[in-house]
Amino acid sequence: MSFKLSQRSLDKLEGVDERLVTVVKSAIHLTKVDFGVICGLRTIEEQRELVAKGASKTMKSKHLEGLAVDLMAYIGSRASWELNLYDDIADAMKQAAKEIGVDVCWGAAWSTAEMPYPMNICSWEGTMEEAMKAYCKKKSDAGKRAFIDGPHFELIV
Repeated sequence: MSFKLSQRSLDKLEGVDERLVTVVKSAIHLTKVDFGVICGLRTIEEQRELVAKGASKTMKSKHLEGLAVDLMAYIGSRASWELNLYDDIADAMKQAAKEIGVDVCWGAAWSTAEMPYPMNICSWEGTMEEAMKAYCKKKSDAGKRAFIDGPHFELIV
């Protein structure tokens, strides 16, 4: 089944680096899970508000530079935060990024023991579910908690 980005999603891509826009537009045709764009370029004021609310952890967000997008999974017309849907979307983003020739990092696989941050998902041999598990293991082995941001994808420049 082939999906299509809504006009709302296309509008959210305004100001985002064209390479990442191309990846998202390609991935929507490759994915097994429908998705939309919920955030692209942010203003400094928007980022401050998100940090103040605890919805973001940094004022150095790639969203401020137009180098990141957040995607929302949909089951029918219902938005879903189920993490297993996001690793399927990440598989499509990986395939699209590889085909286009750009490097992308996913917010549920920031790094692994073998690959430092920002981990290029195109270099990962395996599924994005496996990449996420490797990231979680790395953090656990270090006695730390993994920060999982399944909707988040950023261009590595």
